[in-house]
Amino acid sequence: METAQPPGAPALTPFSLTEDQIAIQEMALGFATDTLAPNAMRWDEEKHFPVAEMRAAAALGMGGIYINEDVGGSGLSRLDAALIFEALSTGCPTVAAFISIHNMCAWMIDRYGSDDQRKSFLPKLCTMEHLASYCLTEPGAGSDAAALKTRAVRDGDTYVLDGQKQFISGAGVSDIYVVMVRTGEAGPSGISTVIVEKGTPGLSFGANEKKMGWNAQPTRAVIFENCRIPVANRIGPEGIGFKIAMAGLDGGRLNIGACSIGGAQGALDKALAYAQERKAFGSRIADFQALQFKLADMATELEAARSFLWRAAASLDAKAPDATKLCAMAKRVATDTGFEVANQALQIHGGYGYLADYGIEKIVRDLRVHQILEGTNEVMRMIVARGLVGRAKGN
Repeated sequence: METAQPPGAPALTPFSLTEDQIAIQEMALGFATDTLAPNAMRWDEEKHFPVAEMRAAAALGMGGIYINEDVGGSGLSRLDAALIFEALSTGCPTVAAFISIHNMCAWMIDRYGSDDQRKSFLPKLCTMEHLASYCLTEPGAGSDAAALKTRAVRDGDTYVLDGQKQFISGAGVSDIYVVMVRTGEAGPSGISTVIVEKGTPGLSFGANEKKMGWNAQPTRAVIFENCRIPVANRIGPEGIGFKIAMAGLDGGRLNIGACSIGGAQGALDKALAYAQERKAFGSRIADFQALQFKLADMATELEAARSFLWRAAASLDAKAPDATKLCAMAKRVATDTGFEVANQALQIHGGYGYLADYGIEKIVRDLRVHQILEGTNEVMRMIVARGLVGRAKGN
């Protein structure tokens, strides 16, 4: 007996990955296993930014995952991207997260840029010959992004930028900076998006931040002091920069959620292997029902988060009206769940989990920031709540 659907509702079909998606997933997992995982702890300890390895990932199509093929992109979907970032993060969440940010910047140029901008910037971004950084957050404008103060004043065919961006991944190394600036009045309608190229006079960087995690990618302030760029480097018309930034974040939230799930899956796998080897009170700890239940809950919660993330990715691919809400929900669920599963994996390891040698504490440190960036999880709740309250008022 078929279940009745509301008039005009899309057909409901069982969800499963295609053969192509499974192949994409396996390709990314193989790269994570062979290239990222063996080096992740050393990169973390040495604070090494593995540019050569990221370019190797780009050679496999991961530098422009959902960028159009005419400029060198892979032309894949947001769901494909979620599969890739989850797989990469089983090897190193830090490197996977930077590749995610790079892809987000490239997509903003691909989606909103002119044909000249696309042809000029995207081919080298897709190969990761050039790296890209996303510049929205400021010292006084984090969650309240619409309050940003970095200003771009037009002077003929140029803009003169003054201000500072904070917590910018890749700063000082990246070649392209996609920057949200104020070209008009206060509020979101006065914000525009511009591209600032490395080496531009007036562009400088703060010291590399000392961080809890994400040590395999640099994080610095980006400083603009009388920094002059061509007006031709503006993406789209003036005043739509906030829209561009938020559209980029829909996908960025999915990506960082996928990175959390992948990192947590790696931690769960380590915990399961450890539980089967470690003995206490004369038995393997994997034989204790309390620990079995903990492992079962970890796996179940991770699978639920993964399924939700895939649904949100599919909604973004379909340009569904509720895609932004679902992306916010999925980001909150995936990053909270990912961190909790990794933390429980550390607990299963006992004192050994606290030691760097086992790799668990690195995963916990790396995943913690995912609950903050791409919009804090409190902001994700605000986005969801506003939609709910607004809909209730409409009724």
